[in-house]
Amino acid sequence: MTSSQNSPQNKALTPANAGMLKSLVLQAKLVWRLMGDSRVNIFAKFLPILSVGYFFWPMDAIPGITLPVIGALDDAAILWLGFYLFLELCPPEAVQEHSQALGLVAAEEGEEEVVDAEVTEITDETP
Repeated sequence: MTSSQNSPQNKALTPANAGMLKSLVLQAKLVWRLMGDSRVNIFAKFLPILSVGYFFWPMDAIPGITLPVIGALDDAAILWLGFYLFLELCPPEAVQEHSQALGLVAAEEGEEEVVDAEVTEITDETP
């Protein structure tokens, strides 16, 4: 694992053992909860609204008829970018709090992970 995968913010955005669809649904729930949080800047709340609006807007920057695959990907990319930027602009403590409430983060940042294991002592002497 790289150090960027161990950051608390990355853990909040990508839950372990979740499929892509489940991850997107959890991220959308996180965005929805943060939209109602008074600690989040009102201007930052326009990002998800505008990106969802673009997703459903009938006219696209790249039409799906001309380039079918790219036409659908630009809608998804704008939606993802809007959500990502919104989460980056939100106060980290608000993101952490709502992530814990949704079960996206298992423990506080200061707490260590506990591993249940057995200890076996290895010596140089053979039995």
